[in-house]
Amino acid sequence: MENSELKKLDRLKGRPFEVKRKRRKWILLSGSFLFGLFLLISFLLTPYTPSPPSSTPPETVSPPAQDVQHQTIEGEVKERSTLFKSLSEKNIPLRWIDLITSKLKPYVNFKKIKGGTYRFITDVKGELVRFIYEASPTEIYEIERNGQGYVAKKQKVLLQTHLTKVVGEIRSSLFEAMDAAGEQDALTLAFAEILAWEVDFYKDLREGDRFKVVVDKIYKGDQFIQYGTLHAVEYQKGEKTIRGIRYKEDYYDEKGISLKKAFLKAPLRFNRISSKFSQARKHPILGGMRPHYGVDYAAPIGTPIWAVAEGTVISSGWNSGFGNQVVLRHMSGYTTCYGHLSRFGPGIRKGAKVRQKQIIGYVGSTGLSTGPHLDYRLVKDGQFRNPLKENFIPGVPIEKKEMEIFGKERDKMLVWLDGESSSSEKTEGGANQN
Repeated sequence: MENSELKKLDRLKGRPFEVKRKRRKWILLSGSFLFGLFLLISFLLTPYTPSPPSSTPPETVSPPAQDVQHQTIEGEVKERSTLFKSLSEKNIPLRWIDLITSKLKPYVNFKKIKGGTYRFITDVKGELVRFIYEASPTEIYEIERNGQGYVAKKQKVLLQTHLTKVVGEIRSSLFEAMDAAGEQDALTLAFAEILAWEVDFYKDLREGDRFKVVVDKIYKGDQFIQYGTLHAVEYQKGEKTIRGIRYKEDYYDEKGISLKKAFLKAPLRFNRISSKFSQARKHPILGGMRPHYGVDYAAPIGTPIWAVAEGTVISSGWNSGFGNQVVLRHMSGYTTCYGHLSRFGPGIRKGAKVRQKQIIGYVGSTGLSTGPHLDYRLVKDGQFRNPLKENFIPGVPIEKKEMEIFGKERDKMLVWLDGESSSSEKTEGGANQN
């Protein structure tokens, strides 16, 4: 045994570095073992302490929402058609058409509707979810499904009113001038009716004449809906200026005299005059030079004819070359005659009372006539007068006790009329529920 150990030592005496390397390896393995043993004992002896819950709740992932699938059918009720017919043409089941008409019946007079658009909305099973009928931009009806069934209602439409000044200049006609100012025919007609006692828009219009209107414009958002109240009007013809200020449903000049007079300037609105008053005119049918004691207003057949003043019907019937004719007797010795009518107005017969602007007949071409027109004549105390030049009785003034209130409104409107700006001013906003 001793001999073997001595032999081993003798072998290592010649390799000192190998002895050192083996000793180092043994030390490292022993150290690693002891360190691992220490960690194991520490883990087993240390008590377990749970970590506090986080203040931020864990993020939950919701399942993706399923889109509710709706199907929409859009349609239009054409003029002279019906909602029932339009829905049928879209192949909408009869049970839904019956439901729609029954629910809308308390709100809509189906006999008077003049068009409109609608949306028919159903779910994936074809069950009605919602129906919207828009008779006009301000008249919208809705049927919607809720827990109790189907409920119909009229939607509230928010409207805004803007006070605006419109300015224009005559080039050929009042209609053309209003159109050039960006306005619609409705404003042209309203403007002319206010000044119907002051201006004959057949003979008085001249190129270069100017006009102004202070008017309410009603909008639904950016969409123009209609004209509201005309607060003031002005017509400038050369050096003459005619103004009308609204006060209690009527219009007055700056002095408070009503623009309404006993006689209108003309019995029609906006129609070309084919023949003015003349003592000598070649008759278009009989030939030769014959006096023409009236004014011919060319207009389409069926155009309504108004009484220029209150009066009584003297005659209503056929009168030779005048064809169908109405003759009215008025105050202060005046008589007016309306010839070549196609037919008479309701209730127009001898002895009937008529009011100013009441329809007494319609333009035609009866009797000796080459085309549809009205032969209008004015007689005073048995003598023919030129209706285009006659000065009629002025209007009635405002009562003295009303002048102060009128004056304030007049001054406010004169600022608008005389000002340079034509920009609009928002005056009010609200919901239309009519």
